[in-house]
Amino acid sequence: MKKAVLIALSLLTLATAPALAADPVARGVQGALDTFTQGCQKELSTYCREVTPGEGRILACLYAFQDKLSARCEYALYDSAGQLDRMLNNISYVAAECRDDLKGFCSAVSPGQGRLLDCLVKNEAKISRRCATALKDVGSRK
Repeated sequence: MKKAVLIALSLLTLATAPALAADPVARGVQGALDTFTQGCQKELSTYCREVTPGEGRILACLYAFQDKLSARCEYALYDSAGQLDRMLNNISYVAAECRDDLKGFCSAVSPGQGRLLDCLVKNEAKISRRCATALKDVGSRK
């Protein structure tokens, strides 16, 4: 339970990032956040309705009431943590497999808002087989 709450804390912190629609990572974070908020809606409105969001205050509130959380909310916390874990593993995998391609084709591209992925896609004909396979494996390419 504590690990899920800590991961969800990170989730809430990251979810305030701008340009969610343009950034695939931010979209993944938003998906995990949606899972969390939908699953814990009752607890959020019952125990934490007067808590000002930000800086982990909502998660701290849920942590304070952890003995009162429904099974649905606990599952949502774990599911959100799992979503984030898979997303981070995918990012690590693609970064490792595409390291040389990123250096070779995308070194002038600023990270964020999906720009590095866009760069790899634009250079799809030139990227290594390893990188292309990694992108396909994580569902970024067909």
